[in-house]
Amino acid sequence: QVQLVESGGGLVQAGGSLRLSCGASGRTFSAMGWFRQVPGKEREFVASIKDGGGATLYADFVKGRFTISRDNAKNTVYLQMNNLKAEDTAVYYCNLVRGSIALSSWGQGTQVSVSS
Repeated sequence: QVQLVESGGGLVQAGGSLRLSCGASGRTFSAMGWFRQVPGKEREFVASIKDGGGATLYADFVKGRFTISRDNAKNTVYLQMNNLKAEDTAVYYCNLVRGSIALSSWGQGTQVSVSS
């Protein structure tokens, strides 16, 4: 069973940047993705990256602003978030994925708050 630990969230002004990290243990040679959830709404897909060639997939609302990457030697996946908007405020989670579908149980997430 994979264990996922997200970190790097915080409070930032609109237009600012944050880099999230996801440490994974267990079954880590897999496509990985980031999701986010706002209270009262369903969790939504943000981005994913395959384990081999690193092919990426992004939700339309983050294209051009967010970049997902991974360091397999460190079993870590990153989400670089630039030009943040107030509507990016959410708890961000990582997970193993198939396409945009999460496959494992969720970690505790990391809160991102963007002030306008």
